[in-house]
Amino acid sequence: MSKVITAIDKSGSYSVSLTITTDMVEEARKIHNTTPLATAALGRVLTGAGLMSLDLKSEENKLTVQFKGDGPARQILATAYGDGRVKGYISNPDVELPLRADGHLDVGASLGVGDLTVIKDLGMKEPYVGTIALVSGEIADDLTAYHYISEQQNASVALGVKISRERKVLCAGGMIIKMLPGALEESVTALEDMIGKMPPMTTSIEKVMVRSAGKTEEGIVLDLLEEIFKDMPEEFMPDKTETREIRWECDCSEERLEQILMTIGRKDLREIIDEDGQAELVCQFCEKKYFFDKAHLERIYEQM
Repeated sequence: MSKVITAIDKSGSYSVSLTITTDMVEEARKIHNTTPLATAALGRVLTGAGLMSLDLKSEENKLTVQFKGDGPARQILATAYGDGRVKGYISNPDVELPLRADGHLDVGASLGVGDLTVIKDLGMKEPYVGTIALVSGEIADDLTAYHYISEQQNASVALGVKISRERKVLCAGGMIIKMLPGALEESVTALEDMIGKMPPMTTSIEKVMVRSAGKTEEGIVLDLLEEIFKDMPEEFMPDKTETREIRWECDCSEERLEQILMTIGRKDLREIIDEDGQAELVCQFCEKKYFFDKAHLERIYEQM
């Protein structure tokens, strides 16, 4: 479970959502057995999707964030629900590339040239779909651009994942700042100055984790909020408005996999029954395997 602090500054000029997602990203790493590069990429997308889902009005509303490029990672996808559930996968969990010149993992090169698509299923007849070309493939840059281009929202997204030598997730987290209607010009200047000087998200998280040892998860995220905004002018300091939660949870089931089998058509399913006599499907999100014997496949066939 990852606590998310939402806050609005004293002048009502901007909102901020902030979270530490170390446990969620580590769980995804274990499930998909990802390389450090794949962990960093997937972890950023999971965190970003989780933060964006806070804007969904209903618990059953869902948001899907899909990064697709011509690089070796190919595709990274995360789905987040209004009740805080998040799941995701990377098409190539074994992707590896040389480090960038600054020593960081090259998430941008792993995606290459491509598109970012955000799909919002709000319970209407048709989902909302927004697509932009990838700006850098570094995830946070692209999500910032998406807010501006597709939603006409001035926002700043910061995401980070740090990996240990043993390939485990040392820390992960993210933040989205959004300007509010009627924002004071001075607040924009103050934020730009703060963001320009801000260290990597994982640097701030590590610093706070050491300093806040023994505190509750909410207390640690509040300390992180204070650390990030410590140099903001008093009139633009953020005040907490709400605490939410996001968590890794896959909602796959045998019934859902039956629906997938139904989509392949009677002819193809008949071939599987006659030639193989069984089928095994694996959930892309959680790697859980579902086995369908011949009798089960025959029942599905009769329902088609």
